Amino acid sequence: MSAIAPGAIECLAARLERMAVTFSDVAGSEYILLTTFTKDGRPKPTAIWAVIDGDRLIAITQEQSWKVKRIRNTPRVTIAECDRGGKPKGDAVEATAAILEKSVNGATYDAIGKRYGLIGKVFNLFSKLRGGMTKNVTIELKAVADA
Repeated sequence: MSAIAPGAIECLAARLERMAVTFSDVAGSEYILLTTFTKDGRPKPTAIWAVIDGDRLIAITQEQSWKVKRIRNTPRVTIAECDRGGKPKGDAVEATAAILEKSVNGATYDAIGKRYGLIGKVFNLFSKLRGGMTKNVTIELKAVADA
């Protein structure tokens, strides 16, 4: 049996630290697993579409959804890359969420249509036909600053 070379564990730890998932890594994912938290701290994950907008992600959702209620209670969320069904593909990253004014919904819909192409445009059409401009809100997701 061979011994571990001196410094090998430290080298591996440093390599793993450099490979840690960042907000930017997750932001480029097609589907994002947004996890909000209940008042007692239980995680509630949901797969969403989101669009990079500067240093943040934006997404649209129903104003009366549970995730909006949980975000209004606590802005702490996590995001992770996932598949269409919400199965995580990587580690989660801490983030903060905010509910924006409905006046930005039009820009959010435009960004979704641009990012997701024809499927995004069809989603936008049906969402707007169901009253999305007034019944939905934009969620803003931002990276948590390193302590």
